[in-house]
Amino acid sequence: MSTPLQLPTGPLVVLAVGAHPDDIEIGCGGTLLSLTKRGGVDVRTLVMTGTEERRAEARHGARLFGASQDPLLPGLVDARLPSMWGAVKDALHDFRDSSPVPDIVFAPRADDAHQDHALIGSLASTVWRGPLLLHYEIPKWDGDRGRPSVYLPLSDDIAAEKVARLNEAFPSQSGRDWWDDEFFFSMLRLRGSEAATRYAEAFSAAKLTLQVLS
Repeated sequence: MSTPLQLPTGPLVVLAVGAHPDDIEIGCGGTLLSLTKRGGVDVRTLVMTGTEERRAEARHGARLFGASQDPLLPGLVDARLPSMWGAVKDALHDFRDSSPVPDIVFAPRADDAHQDHALIGSLASTVWRGPLLLHYEIPKWDGDRGRPSVYLPLSDDIAAEKVARLNEAFPSQSGRDWWDDEFFFSMLRLRGSEAATRYAEAFSAAKLTLQVLS
């Protein structure tokens, strides 16, 4: 049995970190859309890698998914982030220090099979020690789906909007054999079934602190 927890009312600052353009939107795009429709949410993003074309897509994707400004784009080299450990760490700290204190941080899973995702996921907890840190999943050929512990149900409209906006934001990926509506909806439906709803996004959290409010 799971007990629903609610985010506090009022303004929220949300930071999201991705290794590649489209990571954030695939991993937590429905959640970002749900939060921005709630209102009072300041979303800011960091995307580590990308060619000029892909960085342009990252900017477009950030706007479509509710970011309040263009993403920070260090322009590091795709698939080589572990060899650029210092630059990745610096980029994370620069992002943290140039952003308001967040309520929620989204980052890849530390046990993700892709080396770029895993590095960012492992470093995120050393950069942000106070806010709620949720690690999103990125389904892929490696078959590394984990066992998530946190679910955010998505309405049918939000799920459809997420998939439509992914296609609009990242046309360079449309030729990939895994990129299609069925792929994205199937993941949302699978996680939805685990959360006793139709669609959901899933996350892992290494540590949660509960407070009893008077």
